[in-house]
Amino acid sequence: MSSRLARSAWVISVATMTSRALGVVRELVLAALFGAGDAMDAFFVAFRIPNLVRDLFAEGAMSAAFVPTFTRYLTTRGKADAWRLGNLVITALLLVTGALVVAGLVFAEPLVRLIAGDYATVPSKLELTITLTRIMLPFLTMVAVAVAMMGMLNALHHFFIPALSPAMFNVATILCAFVAVPLMPAVGLPPVAGIAIGTLVGGLGQIAIQWPMLRREGFRYRPIVDPRDRGLQEVLLLMGPGTLGLAAVQINIFVNTVLATGEGTGAVSWLSYAFRLMYLPIGLFGVSIATAAIPEISRYAAVNDTDGMRRTLSSGLRMMMMLNVPATVGLVALATPIVSLLFERGQFAIDRSTAPTAAALMCYAPGLVGYSVVKIATPTFYALRDSRTPVLVSAATVAINLVLNLSLVRVMGYRGLALGTALAALFNASLLLYLLGRRLGGIDGPRIAVTLAKIAVASLVMGAAAYGADAALSGVLPGASLLARFVRVLGAIGAGIAVLAVSAKLLRIQEFDDALRRMGARVTSSGEPR
Repeated sequence: MSSRLARSAWVISVATMTSRALGVVRELVLAALFGAGDAMDAFFVAFRIPNLVRDLFAEGAMSAAFVPTFTRYLTTRGKADAWRLGNLVITALLLVTGALVVAGLVFAEPLVRLIAGDYATVPSKLELTITLTRIMLPFLTMVAVAVAMMGMLNALHHFFIPALSPAMFNVATILCAFVAVPLMPAVGLPPVAGIAIGTLVGGLGQIAIQWPMLRREGFRYRPIVDPRDRGLQEVLLLMGPGTLGLAAVQINIFVNTVLATGEGTGAVSWLSYAFRLMYLPIGLFGVSIATAAIPEISRYAAVNDTDGMRRTLSSGLRMMMMLNVPATVGLVALATPIVSLLFERGQFAIDRSTAPTAAALMCYAPGLVGYSVVKIATPTFYALRDSRTPVLVSAATVAINLVLNLSLVRVMGYRGLALGTALAALFNASLLLYLLGRRLGGIDGPRIAVTLAKIAVASLVMGAAAYGADAALSGVLPGASLLARFVRVLGAIGAGIAVLAVSAKLLRIQEFDDALRRMGARVTSSGEPR
């Protein structure tokens, strides 16, 4: 079981690493072209509107409701019934998200005024945000279909292509930055509208890359509408609370965006750039491990195998901590050199955005483990057909995050928004695990706690070594050239990893040895066609 989970997680990590790396490249291009000025503030707010609905309604709810139900149909009823369920769900998504898109197009202006009313004080900034919102709204429907396809492929043990599909969004955006952006003034649109168009092209790309593999498995889309179908009803019933159960992270980010619009030009962009960097290890490790674990947990839940669920959950959590705790410490220790290396060029450098973006990154980083745990814990409740618990936990988390953000923003400005969100994520994860342990009769808590303590010690030593190495290399290799910054960051990361490896050996962290062994094995044989 654990070897299969590790194999699947590694396959997903490879694909997700590609996608996330392209995501960083995408942010580099945007930062160089537009910096952290009014245009990018407007873009990030406009994109947050369809992205929030996407995260809540499509990705979160689909992972929590559709994947377990579809997996159970495959396991107990066969492909024919599973395909029919897939058709029903996709058709329902097309109808519902299509209606939301139309409503958004009609009410874009009052919606944007509600979210970013402070933009009205800057000439043309509010109008630009409204225009970009209308352009990007159809992205919601496209990504809803792509996520449904991803869920079906994951249930069929295809992980690489679905995990790679978000890369199409990043590739399209990067291409449009160079192709569409220069053409926009000729058609009467602001240059940043080319990035909004790239978002739509990327949504189509996520569907296109997955369709051939799903078709080879035998799926044929048929527009079926049957509200009385029991499987569809089960998915929809879970999607409602499922949306709320996974809503904490997305709503908290949305609250950050709203509050940040009142913190002056650049605040929304600084938080967005920082969140992208913080979310990179979540995509590499948290999401990949959760994506591999959820089908396994769902299968054990379908046959009432509590021990199997407990083992898979424990294995996934320990594997996630081994990767994400060092990543958290590393982001805090090297925030400024990393942001400088990746973003400090073009308009971003002119805007002097390195220091504020690095400060936001340091405040976001503590929530990394919390975000990753939620990716595993919440779908486990839905596999148990318990939608009530995640909903209540999510509501409590949103309330706590709002209190923290409103309090901290007065003391720390935009940085308080990042820190408040991180603390709320840790609260969300801790409460979910506590309640899940009660539900399953334990989740191997002592072993997880010991592993976490060892990893935390090793990570702190690693962080000190990385910080010291960066300081030493700055004295040996001063200057702001790209090569000098690259060597300093690479050297600091290398020193940190070396110290982490030694510390893990001295502390006898078994998960570190397992991760190295499995990663080495996957280099020669991933177990997944490419």
